[in-house]
Amino acid sequence: MTWRSNEQLSQLLQPAVNMLGCELVGIEYFPSGNRYTLRLYIDKEGGITVDDCESVSRQVSSVLEVEDPIKGHFTLEVSSPGLDRPLFTAEHFMRFNGNRVKLRTIAPLDGRRNFQGVLRGLQDGQVRLEVDGEQILLPLEDIEKARIVPET
Repeated sequence: MTWRSNEQLSQLLQPAVNMLGCELVGIEYFPSGNRYTLRLYIDKEGGITVDDCESVSRQVSSVLEVEDPIKGHFTLEVSSPGLDRPLFTAEHFMRFNGNRVKLRTIAPLDGRRNFQGVLRGLQDGQVRLEVDGEQILLPLEDIEKARIVPET
């Protein structure tokens, strides 16, 4: 199976999503049973509706059929980011400064991969995270997954 990187896929799909008045927040591509799932997170001012997800799904499906960037079978899902919003880009880490987040790194850093704390922005390509009163710097390229922790 071959497929383009998430960045290339984002560049391909962004215009179709923007045309419908939405922002492409991020992309996840992962195995799901005996298939793969391509999940797009979209957002817009005022929030996303089911109709927005359906419209984006139809539009993106057309682009994917024509361009064929992913070889093999996959399921397309279009979703809002939700309360536990995933963070994908450097801009996201700056925009959501001050929020509580959960992060997982690609490889262990100082013996651990999972971190939870208050996001303190981005500095020289490093995510600043406050954990138990201490500042931790995590290289952005080493972060596998990051999500906002909803306030309870």
